[in-house]
Amino acid sequence: MSLSLLVIIHEGGHFLFARLFKTRVEKFCLFFDPWFTLFKFKPKNSETEYGIGWLPLGGYVKIAGMIDESMDTEQMKQPEQPWEFRSKPAWQRLLIMIGGVLFNFLLALFIYSMVLFTWGDEYIRVSQAPLGMDYNETAKSIGFRDGDVLLAADGVPFESMDGDALMSIVEARVVTVAREGKETAIYIPEDLMNRLLTDSVRFASFRYPFVLDSVQAGRPAALAGLLPGDSITHMDGRPIAYFDFYKEMKERKQHAASRLFNLTYVRNGATDTLTLEADSLYQIGTVATMDIHRLMPVVKREYGFFEAFPAGIALGVNTLKGYVGQMKYLFSKEGAKQLGGFGTIGSIFPATWNWHQFWLMTAFLSIILAFMNILPIPALDGGHVLFLLYEIIARRKPSDKFMERAQMVGMAILFALLLWANFNDVLRYLF
Repeated sequence: MSLSLLVIIHEGGHFLFARLFKTRVEKFCLFFDPWFTLFKFKPKNSETEYGIGWLPLGGYVKIAGMIDESMDTEQMKQPEQPWEFRSKPAWQRLLIMIGGVLFNFLLALFIYSMVLFTWGDEYIRVSQAPLGMDYNETAKSIGFRDGDVLLAADGVPFESMDGDALMSIVEARVVTVAREGKETAIYIPEDLMNRLLTDSVRFASFRYPFVLDSVQAGRPAALAGLLPGDSITHMDGRPIAYFDFYKEMKERKQHAASRLFNLTYVRNGATDTLTLEADSLYQIGTVATMDIHRLMPVVKREYGFFEAFPAGIALGVNTLKGYVGQMKYLFSKEGAKQLGGFGTIGSIFPATWNWHQFWLMTAFLSIILAFMNILPIPALDGGHVLFLLYEIIARRKPSDKFMERAQMVGMAILFALLLWANFNDVLRYLF
């Protein structure tokens, strides 16, 4: 659904600029349709046939007098017509070619604006996280410890734990954390991002306090005396967070050396300890933690309708900057392994339907689609733009034969990238 919307908007950008300059569009197709089309129709008195192809790898508009995915070389051998793409001034052809990218980027800005207007912006302020963060093994190998509170990267304070924060960490020389009440400096190696790409595990995640929202009656937790509102702080004298508790349950079930364990909890400001049997640890019953909004320093900002647009534009521009900044890692060995296809795209959407996440991911994909299409690769919009800029500067068109060969090379490159990306998805699924 998301990709179909983005393809229609992208091709619609080309279509509208073409019609604005009275250029004939012969076909508007969602998905590709080699050999046959699933559905097609042509309105009365229209020059354009609309259709749905069977190969869901994108879509296209067939513009008269242009060498594109259709590779209609016979048309190019005919005398030039005033309604054809090739007969239009270079600046009009340039706008027709960037129309798709422009519409995708504008769509992303609009979606971000409407998301902020509808749901606002909400995040956890990392410097105030009560239990700090849990870090992956790569982070620990360079000096981070579970429970460290992120304070600043090269002196710039952290606000939220997002893609910008991660980039500021990997590109910093020194990250400052709060550890056991003191500030500690961690020196960041230059190859940190390559290490993170190799292990493919999230750099850090919040440690949530374990405050009981409910306890199932008649099960070991309730029988031992735990009550809703109790805050479990330690297991056998070691500090413990919510997810630690369940990891410990699994480990004890497999390797428990003692049948007894102690839980330390705080109730109404008073600290106490209770003892449970190891068998009870993984049969403890439903012990639900409180909503994170009641446990963590969540910052929430609401936006009025007109406030949402500058905020949405800023969010879209920052997202594009962050994505472009990360592209340099794609050309490393580790980065190439992270390239993903349709499986990766599907995995970024939540398992259960969530309109907020759906629109955020759609906006993000729209920015990716805009950026990838403007890359100067033949067969992409950016390749056509590159040749048009050459024409404007050199005052001469590349030959049709050159454009045909460039189109074929570009399609081969794109097909190879598509195969590689989806091959990576298969490997991730199997291993």
